[in-house]
Amino acid sequence: MRPLNALYGAVLLLAIWQAVIWLFAPAHFILPSPLSVASVFVRQPLFLLEQSLTTALEIVLGFLCGAISGAAAAFVLAAFPAAGALVWPLVLILQAFPVFVLAPILVIWLGFGMASKVAMATIIIFFPVASAFADGLRRTERDILDAVSLTNASHWQTLVRIRMPLAVPALVSGLRIAAPLAPLGAVIGEWVGASAGLGFVMVQANARMQTDMVFAAMAVLAAMTLICRVVVDRLTSGWTPWATTR
Repeated sequence: MRPLNALYGAVLLLAIWQAVIWLFAPAHFILPSPLSVASVFVRQPLFLLEQSLTTALEIVLGFLCGAISGAAAAFVLAAFPAAGALVWPLVLILQAFPVFVLAPILVIWLGFGMASKVAMATIIIFFPVASAFADGLRRTERDILDAVSLTNASHWQTLVRIRMPLAVPALVSGLRIAAPLAPLGAVIGEWVGASAGLGFVMVQANARMQTDMVFAAMAVLAAMTLICRVVVDRLTSGWTPWATTR
C-alpha cells in the first residue's frame, strides 16, 4: 500500500463529505462537517492522544500475540499432521463465531482492563495468519517433495528447510490481511466494556449525541488502520526477494 494513494483517497473522501454537507445541510448531530470534526482535535488534543495511545498499545500487543500464535499453530499442526486433521475443524468452527459474541465473554473472563481487548485483537489476527501459513505449508509442490524424499532428509528437516521457507509468502499475505483487522478487534473489545480507548470514546460520545467526537475517534482509528498496514508491508517486504509491496 502506497501512503500517497491513501492520502489521495482521504482528500477525495473529505471532498465528498463536504459536498454532502453543502447540498443537504444535515443536522449537526446526524452528520457534522469536516471542519467541526477537525475542531475536536483543536479543543481536546491531549484527551484524544491519551485514548489513542491506549488503543494503539492494545493493537500492537494483539497483533504480536495473534501473529506469533497463529504462525506457531500452523507450524505445529503441519509438523503433526494427525493432530492437524483433528484440530483444524475445531479452528474453523471457532472462526465462524461472530466476534461480537466472543467479546462479552472475554470481558467477563478477563475484566474491563486491557487484557480483554488484547485477547479480542489476538483472536481476530490469529485466524487469517494461521490459515494463510497453514495453506502455504500444505501447498508445497509435489515435485519438490518427491525430490526431497530421495535424500535422507527427515520429516522435520523437510518441514523446516523446505516447506517453511516456501510458505513464507503465504505467511506474509496472512499478516498483510490481518494488519487492518487488529484495530477492529481492540475497538470491539472497548465497545463491550472499557474505561479508556477510542472505542470507549465512541460509545460515550454517541450516548451524548456528540457526533463530531465520534467522527474524530473514527478518523484516528482509520489512520491507525492505515499505519498498521503500511508498517507490516515495510517489515515484511524483505522476507522474500520476489515479494513486492503494493
